[in-house]
Amino acid sequence: MINLRSKFVGCLVGSALGDAIGELAFSHITVPTLRARIAQLATLTYTDDTAMTLGLAESLIQLGVVDEQALGDIFRKNYRHEPNRGYAIGPPTIFSRVEQESISYVTAAQELFDGEGSYGNGAAMRIAPLGLLFYDSPDLNDWARRSAMVTHAHPIGIDGAVVLASAISQVVTLDPRQQFPLGNFAQRLMTVAHTPEMQEALGLVHNMLDTGVESWSVGMRVGQGVAAHKSVPFAIYAFLRHPQSFVECLFCAVLNAGDRDTVGAMAGALSGAYLGFENLPQNWFS
Repeated sequence: MINLRSKFVGCLVGSALGDAIGELAFSHITVPTLRARIAQLATLTYTDDTAMTLGLAESLIQLGVVDEQALGDIFRKNYRHEPNRGYAIGPPTIFSRVEQESISYVTAAQELFDGEGSYGNGAAMRIAPLGLLFYDSPDLNDWARRSAMVTHAHPIGIDGAVVLASAISQVVTLDPRQQFPLGNFAQRLMTVAHTPEMQEALGLVHNMLDTGVESWSVGMRVGQGVAAHKSVPFAIYAFLRHPQSFVECLFCAVLNAGDRDTVGAMAGALSGAYLGFENLPQNWFS
């Protein structure tokens, strides 16, 4: 029998661990040095990835649905309280414009980058609470899009949030003691992805899993940089490459991708949602 509580907690804790350990991986770039650094630290420190994940969870707990303006207010409040979590340029710019010009968060997000909006992975990195809350809802994709629009208006940025929310919603219902249904999983992700860039990257990941390409090569071809169609597919790849081990999944994610903390957060969320809280390395957070 599937323990949804364990999987929900595993997803959220796994995301935070992936974020914090991914941040360490920028300066500890091998498995031995990264393991040693984790063991040395009494406290792991999370970045904006987890800060915004907590903000989305806070908003969902309060309202039960996505209200773009209310969500933006929480993001802005949390940013003002802790501005040094490593935020990219987009959210602070949006927050400042909303304050100064009395426009909506969605409007400010749409006007970023010469009116194209951001196609970064910031909407995907925080999506775990939504993927869990609406895991069995037919409206999951719509809620994911709405949550993304608060900061990421580009279709690729929105696609990243939708694809990762779908991935989380799938794995939280799967029993890790049974064979992983890779074909069905990949097909559903391809179905929910709307942009050709995301579809192409997901297809590439599936093909490279089949052919056994080395992780570093997959990272070079798919996972470098903050663009959603680069980093979201590589986080999914890291999970699918090591579905039975949170540690192996996470190390694959953070030691082979460019945006290490965010790819770690996304891969950690997937692995934790699949394996459950009890299968996370307890010594990393106890």
